[in-house]
Amino acid sequence: MATFISVPLKKSSEVDLVKPLSKFVTSTYPPGEEQTEYLRAVEELNKLRKSALGRPLDKHESSLEILLRYYDQLCAIEPKFPFAELCVTFTWKDAFDKGSLFGGSVKLALASVGYEKTCVLFNVGALASQIASEQNLDNDEGLKTAAKFYQLASGAFAHIKDTVLSALNREPTMDISPETVGTLSQIMLSQAQEVFVLKATSDKMKDAIVAKLANQAADYYGDAFKQCQYKENLPKYFYFQEVLPVLATKHCMMQATAELRQSALANQKKKFGEEIARLQHATELVKIAASRYDEYVNVKDLSDKINRALTAAKKDNDFIYHDRVPEVKDLEHIGKASLVKATAVQTPLSQKFSDLFEKMVPMAVQQSVSAANSRRADTVNRLIGSMREATNLCNGVLASLNLPAALEDLSGEAVPQSILEKSRAVVQQGGLQSIEQLIKDLPELLQRNREILDESFKMLDDEEATDNELRAKFNQRWNRTPSGDLYKPLRAEGNNFRNVLDKAVQADQVVKERYTAHCEMIALLCKPENELSAAIPSANPAKTLQGSEVVNVLRAQLAQLDEVKREREVLEGEVKSVTFDMTTKFLTALAQDGAINEEALTASELETRYGSHTQRVQQNLRRQEELLSQIQVSHQEFSALKQSNSEANNREEVLKKLASAHDSYIEISSNTKEGTKFYNDLTEILLKFQNKCSDIVFARKTERDELLKELQQSIAREPSAPSFNVPSYQSNTPAPASGGPTPAPRTVFTQQQPQAKPQPPARPPPPNVPPQAASASAQISTPVAPSSTNPPPVAPPTGPSQAQGPPYPTYQGYPGYYQMPVNYNPYAYGQFNMPYMPYQAQGQAGYPGGPPAQQPYPYPQQPPQQQQQPYYPQQ
Repeated sequence: MATFISVPLKKSSEVDLVKPLSKFVTSTYPPGEEQTEYLRAVEELNKLRKSALGRPLDKHESSLEILLRYYDQLCAIEPKFPFAELCVTFTWKDAFDKGSLFGGSVKLALASVGYEKTCVLFNVGALASQIASEQNLDNDEGLKTAAKFYQLASGAFAHIKDTVLSALNREPTMDISPETVGTLSQIMLSQAQEVFVLKATSDKMKDAIVAKLANQAADYYGDAFKQCQYKENLPKYFYFQEVLPVLATKHCMMQATAELRQSALANQKKKFGEEIARLQHATELVKIAASRYDEYVNVKDLSDKINRALTAAKKDNDFIYHDRVPEVKDLEHIGKASLVKATAVQTPLSQKFSDLFEKMVPMAVQQSVSAANSRRADTVNRLIGSMREATNLCNGVLASLNLPAALEDLSGEAVPQSILEKSRAVVQQGGLQSIEQLIKDLPELLQRNREILDESFKMLDDEEATDNELRAKFNQRWNRTPSGDLYKPLRAEGNNFRNVLDKAVQADQVVKERYTAHCEMIALLCKPENELSAAIPSANPAKTLQGSEVVNVLRAQLAQLDEVKREREVLEGEVKSVTFDMTTKFLTALAQDGAINEEALTASELETRYGSHTQRVQQNLRRQEELLSQIQVSHQEFSALKQSNSEANNREEVLKKLASAHDSYIEISSNTKEGTKFYNDLTEILLKFQNKCSDIVFARKTERDELLKELQQSIAREPSAPSFNVPSYQSNTPAPASGGPTPAPRTVFTQQQPQAKPQPPARPPPPNVPPQAASASAQISTPVAPSSTNPPPVAPPTGPSQAQGPPYPTYQGYPGYYQMPVNYNPYAYGQFNMPYMPYQAQGQAGYPGGPPAQQPYPYPQQPPQQQQQPYYPQQ
């Protein structure tokens, strides 16, 4: 009972994890110590995969430890890397399919880390079963180790059964299908229970306990046998064809063991008839196992033990007790006791596991942090935008009122001081030429970004078109994910970039129109003071207004408005300086709840950080609104007191345009600089997007080539023509009639002995010759003792002698080979070196036969003196 079943390992193709993961690290994390640490961890991960999957593994716990560490590491990094975007393709072969002569074994390639985890866990279960099967079951330590690893293997296969379909999102290969791994899990659980039966026997536990354990093991083996036998696809595997008889034998032996132990318990209870009935049932079970499956499992020891017990029990009952032997169906059912349970898969499986990317946050946290940063940026932009809008509104109102230039220009001759300051500010910032160059550069930057985006879409379109063509060509065989579905997130991201560029074009147009409207006055501000003074019309002095109360009130209001503007500048700096990191809060929420409510957590944090700033901004805006209303009223009084004439109106209009031109210059300069920075930043983002598209297209091309290769191999394995049935008149040729001609034998060439070659499959057995045909042949030629002078044609001596096949021409050739067509001509026997066949009519004696031949031969032989030259030239 020492035969235990183990599972073969799956084999994986080599995968380069360094390039895609390193590219993600360098594009996500800035250069520094953190990035260097992650790049080093990527190298270690690649080495760990090669150690776990890139070499043959010993049947030892140290090899299993490497597999467990790699599985734990996959579970740890799955939420930290966007494997769906990186398109890392993992290729695994079917563990049970051995392939064919012209095509390799069945394999599946998927860009899914869930698929990699499933296959690695399969190897964990397979290697655990192999380690358990190698244990020495003669000692207690070996029994404990075997039971532990069988339960680990059962748990691994059971976990795959529950998760494989959700992990792959497509039909898996047969070895990891739910039906297959469910059966393997049941087999491993059965063997673990059997190990406990052996341990209970070794520990000399009570017969009742051993009987229950053995009966439970028999039940487990019966379930496993049924699953193997009745699943549609499992019996086609040679592996399961070998496993089936082992399971059937184990089921019978475990049930026989339970009956043997229960018979001993019946003996103790003085139920001698029951004892004999159970022993007889056990004998029948062992006989079934021995007659059908003896070549798989040795049942002799158990059979001898049961026979001795049965002989002794019968003897005692016949001579002493005379107890009635009941029927087996009337016996009380034996109880069951299970001591095994599939080990649950809970990470980490390895006690020595340490996460190589411990400091890297999961992708869910990264995405939540990114969303939180976006919400923070929206809040900051909203606050700063409202303050800048208020500043622009204030400047526009003051420019329309020609303030404060109107208060400074009471003389009507000199250039107001505010206009001079504005002129110097414009000149210091580069004047008209600086914004002209910036406006000129914007279309070039826009075109560069459009070209990058168009090239990215072109790569996706070309690959998708190729995928659609192959899908239309191969139909159901082209079973990978459609490129159109896979590229939806990328296309959505690219369309978002395109919308951003369209909005940027509109913003550029607004800036250009504003520049066109104010470029003349901006050019005037760039001129020297004397030219600027000459360009401004002069007016009659209004000295009577210099000491007016209205002028003093207006100046005080303008001073308060300047204070409001300075307060806004300080408030804008404070809003920009607020920083916070939501990573810790998101990690805590993910650990506690298993999910992150990013919107609620971010909203609460933003309210805490920016609530006071929002209130201060609103107060500032209300204060400005009140001051502007007061300034407009005071300006009306000021205008009424001011002497009104056409020269004064012209001068005031020019001063208004100069003030407005300064404000427009500042705004245009700021907008063009922001636009230049926007396009440059967008270029970096689009280049990353282009690299992402390039990577996924390259991965898809690699996957496409792999799939095409598999399809070519599968097509080569397919039969070239549909199968057909051979007509009955060809397959079942009737025996020759009595007295008819003897069928012609097959030609045998004997001129040159060929070199030894592998023997072809055995020929079909010779036909049954009727007695009449046999007697006719005996009259023609009678075999005699061999002679050394005339050697007959014989088969090459390198292989065993073979029986004569069926008569010509119904011989179909060796299975899998094609015989050379030969047109039958009974008169041309010499040309083809065929034996001479004399004619014999019915009722006429045969002609004298040829000289005696060396060996018995069922057909008449050619006379030696009539030997012909061989048809083919000899060397």
